[in-house]
Amino acid sequence: MRSLALLLACLLCLPAAAATAPADPYLWLESVYAPRAMDWVRQEDARSLKVLQAAPQYNAFFDQALALAQASDRIPLPEFLAGGVVNFWQDATHVQGIWRRTSLADYRSNAPHWQTLLDVDALSQAEHHNWVFKGDTCFHPADQTCLVALSDGGEDAVVTREFDVAQARFVPGGFVIPHAKQQADWENADTLLVGTDWGPGSMTASGYPFIIKRLKRGQSLAQATEVFRGTPEDVSVQILGLTDAQGHHAMILERGLDFFRTAFHLVSPTGTTRLNLPEKAQIDGLVQNRLIVTINQDFAPAHGPALKAGTLIALDMGHPDAPPQPIFVPGARQSIDDVSVTAGRVVAAIYDNVRGGAYVFSATGTGWTARRLKLPDDVAVAVVTTDDRSDRAFFQVTGFLQPPALYLADGASDAAPIEVKALPAKFDASHDTVDQYEAISTDGTKIPYFVVHPKGMRLDGGNPTLLNAYGGFQISMTPKYQATLGKLWLEHGGVFVLANIRGGGEFGPAWHEAGLKTKRQHIYDDFASVAKDLIARGITSKAHLGIKGGSNGGLLMGVEFEQHPELWGAVIIDVPLLDMLRYEKIAAGASWVGEYGSVANPAERAFLARISPYDNLKADAHYPTPFIFTTTKDDRVGPVHARKFAAKMESMGLPFLYYEAIEGGHAAGANLREKAQEEALEMTYLTTALTK
Repeated sequence: MRSLALLLACLLCLPAAAATAPADPYLWLESVYAPRAMDWVRQEDARSLKVLQAAPQYNAFFDQALALAQASDRIPLPEFLAGGVVNFWQDATHVQGIWRRTSLADYRSNAPHWQTLLDVDALSQAEHHNWVFKGDTCFHPADQTCLVALSDGGEDAVVTREFDVAQARFVPGGFVIPHAKQQADWENADTLLVGTDWGPGSMTASGYPFIIKRLKRGQSLAQATEVFRGTPEDVSVQILGLTDAQGHHAMILERGLDFFRTAFHLVSPTGTTRLNLPEKAQIDGLVQNRLIVTINQDFAPAHGPALKAGTLIALDMGHPDAPPQPIFVPGARQSIDDVSVTAGRVVAAIYDNVRGGAYVFSATGTGWTARRLKLPDDVAVAVVTTDDRSDRAFFQVTGFLQPPALYLADGASDAAPIEVKALPAKFDASHDTVDQYEAISTDGTKIPYFVVHPKGMRLDGGNPTLLNAYGGFQISMTPKYQATLGKLWLEHGGVFVLANIRGGGEFGPAWHEAGLKTKRQHIYDDFASVAKDLIARGITSKAHLGIKGGSNGGLLMGVEFEQHPELWGAVIIDVPLLDMLRYEKIAAGASWVGEYGSVANPAERAFLARISPYDNLKADAHYPTPFIFTTTKDDRVGPVHARKFAAKMESMGLPFLYYEAIEGGHAAGANLREKAQEEALEMTYLTTALTK
């Protein structure tokens, strides 16, 4: 009896969470491919598909989405390579896609003559894999051999193979790195730096490599020699190979201390040297032996004046003691988006109050000059590709109602960029217009948002409205032409809203920092404040307001679903994080501690417990019926967040729709047909829920 009393006393002394926390009844769904888990997925898929595909809109929506996805008049986005242009293309004939090339002059014509380099459909059939093209890393300056990354089904893990561009074939006996989450880059024509799964204990808690080795042509992986070693607690160690037009070469290792903090190391034949850069920074390129860097925190260099967070700078690699030169210092409502380099210049997309412009920066004897390119105003601008053999660059210009147009600029010339290609209108936008408003968040911060709506819209609260945001990782949400959204939603009288909430990069690093870790409630309050502002203006009402977000935006949707069920008529939760008390143990979750915090920190754990959607579901709450979408092959966030959330709702008797695509990875479908299906399912759900 005394032993029992002591045991009970000890149990009572335990912290409340440890003594009372029940076991997670849905851990079995974390075994992604286990038969029991896959049986549950197939059952839920069948149930929800039966509901959505039976809706009168579905078949037409799918046919329209597929036609838009496979249309031959899409702009083939270019990448400069070997003085010409390469492009990856998917259509009805090439479902998985072809990697192809042509000359720049031919690309500029109305009907380019493409040479196929790699037919991914044919390769998949020959090798009995569902290959997804994941990009190329080519050896500069020759650009004749490339490392091609191929994923089986769309996951982040890839197989890397050496490809001969001139012969349009894989190199016999060339470099091959087996399936893993990995990266490789060229040190010289016969040597790679490789980060991959070298065996037990060589991957971080986030699932990425932290050991970099030098692999010479003809060696096996076992013969590679170690160059650098991080720690298992790092996010990863990434490899960045840079070569400029003058022949300067830099191999840089980026040791990810967390998602935003990086220690940069320069590789030499004898070892590595840490660069004098702030931990929150991004390397954008090498030009005239100057390293171009965007700094995301205030920086006091060893030489020269202090620099403000958000500044674009240049470091002279030939003179390490020279102070960094500021290239561009953004204002309070500005941010630097895309940055790239040409043979002799720096080009960038810079946003002012979420409206883009394109700039060319040129070095002088004393600093840098800036020139804004003559492109349309009040649009989104992106740097598509730059040429390191000239000062040419392609920019894409687009807006909510403006189809993308591709412009070719010459940074060495004062001439205006030339429109090379333009996408024909994919939906009738003649009856729509765009406004920008501001909502006041709970702490008084002004939150801008765009509203795409019919002209003469009645402010009676009856307009079906879709509200979208992301709110994390310093990712900016800018105006974008979405053909499927336009055809399936706007043409039917729907309203689309894009909210520029905190956590993003719309106004530089400070906008992101305002929503980090335990400050994250600002993000959720911002989003709800935009919704309330929409309702107050009479644009929509709860019965007609739907919300959608994916990945980190899926977490946003899960939180809003629970914190403000009174505001939403429909909620789409795409490839989400939802179990925030276990997210560090799921897929690549440990890599995001810099964004969300860690359960190992008591204050951060307490906050995560308060907002974790999986842990805050209530059986007696009046939630709208959500549509939860994920993919089995998502090895970044993982499908288990969505699975467990849906299973818990099911146990509580709460209604939901769930669909898990077997292929596709974190970017949804593995091919255009699967992506069209996802879009049709979501638009069917929204239309059914919000237009009653």
